[in-house]
This record gives sequence, structure tokens and C-alpha cells, in this order.
Amino acid sequence: MAATMKKTAAEDVNITFEDQQKIKKFAQNTSRITELKEEIEVKKKQLQNLEDVCEDIMLADDNFLMTPYHIGDVFINHSQEETQEMLEEAKKNLQEETDALESRMESIQWVLADLKLHAKSGSNITLKLKHFI
Repeated sequence: MAATMKKTAAEDVNITFEDQQKIKKFAQNTSRITELKEEIEVKKKQLQNLEDVCEDIMLADDNFLMTPYHIGDVFINHSQEETQEMLEEAKKNLQEETDALESRMESIQWVLADLKLHAKSGSNITLKLKHFI
């Protein structure tokens, strides 16, 4: 009997093209947020690695020590000061990339927060996005 009631309720619900578009938009945006979160985590780990390397270089007392710096597929030796400057520039660029990703994720969260899906069963369904915000 419960299966019959569920089947009847499912048959009564008509989903319009507009509802389908909203569902599609919601799914695409939630997927993109997940991708952005993963990218941000990778960038933050890279940033932490650069900060660790900067600290290690500062702890080295020998200013005349040549420090290898990885560029592409090769390591190039630079003075400690040059390497420190290159690392600081890399950290700055990485932080800017992370900020841009976080800004993009925030704008998508606003889109999702404004998105409401309406079911044809007579009641409105507002999707809760607490886990995204």
C-alpha cells in the first residue's frame, strides 16, 4: 500500500522546464564549489610548503651558500637572498590565486543561496546550503 501511495505521489508531480533548469544550475554550481574547495586546499598546501622553505632558508647562516631553486624541470642555483626574493614572489602569486578562487566560490555560494526550487506538489522547497557557507 505504501508503494502505491509513493507511486501515485510521484505521478502527480510535473516538473517544468524552468524547474529542470534550476535543478541543473544548482547541480552545476554545487559541483563547481566542490572543485574550487579542492583547488583551494592544494594552493594552501603549496603556500605552506613555500613558507616552510622560506623559514629554512632564513635559518641558514651562510649568506654565500648557493641555494637550488626549482624552475620547470631544472634546479638553478641562486644566492640565498635571490632565492628568498623568488620564494616571496611565488608566495604572493599563490596567495592571489587562492584569494581569486575563494572569491569565485563566494559568488557561487550567493547564487546558490538565492536559488529556490519549487516542487509541483504545492509546496515550495528551499534548498539548505549550510554545508557550503
